[in-house]
Amino acid sequence: MAWIVLIVSGVLETVWAAALARSEGFSRPLPSVVFGVALIASMAGLAWALRTLPIGTAYVVWVGIGAVGTALYGMVVLGEPATTVRLLCLAAIVGGVVGLKLAS
Repeated sequence: MAWIVLIVSGVLETVWAAALARSEGFSRPLPSVVFGVALIASMAGLAWALRTLPIGTAYVVWVGIGAVGTALYGMVVLGEPATTVRLLCLAAIVGGVVGLKLAS
């Protein structure tokens, strides 16, 4: 169960990062509220998962999901470049996260 909560928390990290960008410096109320709710839920889920998972592994998985998710959001939704190098680097992050999960 801790792994599921951790994965959902990682996805929520992507949500709060995207909402932060959309909030335009907290000048837009709805994205600002989404940012706050997603941030609190993401941190709470990470904290809950850390009750049973090792911090080194859990934190890297959480950040990795958030980083890759946010980068993909930027490419798919915001039109950021999806170059071969960027995609290979994201694949390397995913490989590292999966490797840490398998090693724990």
